[in-house]
Formats: sequence, structure tokens, C-alpha cells
Amino acid sequence: MSDLIFGSDTSISEAKGGVDANRIAEVKAWLVSQFDLVGKDVPDFEYTPRSIAHLHSLATISQVKTQAAGIIATDFRQKAAEYRSQGSARIREILESVGVAQESLPSNVVSSAQVLSNVANLLNIRDTELSSFLVAMGDISLRKIGVEDKRAKVQKESKILLDYTRKAIARLTYLKRTLAQLEDDVAPCEVHMENWKTNLAVMASKERQYLQQYSNYKAVLNRVGYTPEISHGVLVEMAEHRKELEKKTKPILDTLRSYQDLPPDKALAALAIEDKKRQYAAAEKYLEDVLQSALATTE
Repeated sequence: MSDLIFGSDTSISEAKGGVDANRIAEVKAWLVSQFDLVGKDVPDFEYTPRSIAHLHSLATISQVKTQAAGIIATDFRQKAAEYRSQGSARIREILESVGVAQESLPSNVVSSAQVLSNVANLLNIRDTELSSFLVAMGDISLRKIGVEDKRAKVQKESKILLDYTRKAIARLTYLKRTLAQLEDDVAPCEVHMENWKTNLAVMASKERQYLQQYSNYKAVLNRVGYTPEISHGVLVEMAEHRKELEKKTKPILDTLRSYQDLPPDKALAALAIEDKKRQYAAAEKYLEDVLQSALATTE
């Protein structure tokens, strides 16, 4: 059973290879014939299954249309020969009716008649009457006007497209210049970014350090009893009180210093000194009471 399957697969692959080889040969022959018509060689390219299928389809369609065109051309040549024969016979008949032989006509008359016939065929008219020529010329004039209008419209559209193309090219040039400038700025920007990263890391470390110091200072203030109510104004007021107390105690200190020059009466000097010490102690106690009352007021 496996041998049969293997044999069938081999035959199918060989058949496909033969079909592909036939198609490639047909495509190559068709390409050679087409490029020979224009006097060129077939360019080298890779024959892939997709390209072979596409070219084979084109070759088949081209051959069918070439055969159809050959049949039509042969029919037209045959009809032209028949019409030419009928025309010659009709001309001979007309000339013989007026007693003139075709061989006796001058060459310029024959050439003029041929030109007139060619013009009539070109204008697609059945006779050589003047009215037919005028109608045909009018038709050609109208068609010419239509073609000129279309040409003007196409030229206008081409001008607009050319303008758009120029603007697009200018825009593309600007974008390319901008891209080149940005590419040149990449290296300096990367250096700046690295510096910013380094500075950012340093700033983050400093931030953590400052936060830690802030926490430490806050803990110290909490330990010493600092509260938000002790503001700058309260401290200034306490400083002013201190100055006032220093002014009050300064005369006492000056008096105490003056006792250094007392006479050598030790008993009187001792009494005076004891008295001044009591006054100084009372002043210090008064200063402490004032400070405590100020702190109690703020709390």
C-alpha cells in the first residue's frame, strides 16, 4: 500500500514538473518573440511559480488576441482589395460612359483623384460631394475643439499636480534636512541625557539625605518640647523681654562692680555685698518668672 502511495506521489510530482517545464518553455519563447519585435534581448530574472503563472497567462491572452487581430487584419486587407477592385471598375465605368479611357488621363489627374479618395476615406465619407466634405470637416473641427478643451483641462490638472509635486519635493527636502539635523543632534542629546540621569541620581540621593535630616531635626525638636505655636513672633517678643530685664539688671551689676572699690571695712562691705547678692538673686528670679509666664502664655 505504501509503495502504491509513494509511486502515485512520484508520478504526480513528475507530472507537475513536466507541466512547469512546458510552461517555462512557452513563456521563454513568447518573451523572445516579443522582445525581438523591438530589437531587444530578454532581461535576466528569476522564474518563480508566481511569475511563471502570471507570464503564462499574459502569453496565452496575447497569443489569442494576436490571432484575432491577424484574422481581422486579413479580412480588412481582403475587403480593401475588393473595394479597390470595385473602385477601379467603377472609375473605369464612369470614364467609359463619358468617352474617356483611364489610360489616357494625365498623371496629375490620377494622383489628385487618389488624394481625393484617400481624404474621403480618412474623413469616413461615402462620396466626394462638397457638402459631405464640409460636414466631415465641421465634425473634425468640433472634435478638435473637444480635444483642445480636454487638453487644456489636462494641462491645468498637470500644472496643479506639478505644483503639488514641487511642494511635496520641497516638503520632503525640508523633512530630510530636519531628519539629518535630528540625527546629528542625537549624540549631544544622549550625552545631555546621561548627565541628566547622573544629576537625577545625585538629586534623588540628596533628597533622601535631606528627608532623613528633616526627620532627625523633627525628632530633636519634639524631644526639646518644640511646638508649632512657638513662632518667630513669640521668640522676638521673648528677646525683647530679655533685653528689658538686662536693662533692669545692669544698674545692679554696675553697683556690685562699684563695691570692689569699698574701704577695707570688712563688716560693712560684707553686709553691702550680701544685700546686693539678694537683689541680684531677686532680679534673676524675676527674669525666670517672666520667661516662664511667656512660655505658659504661648502654650
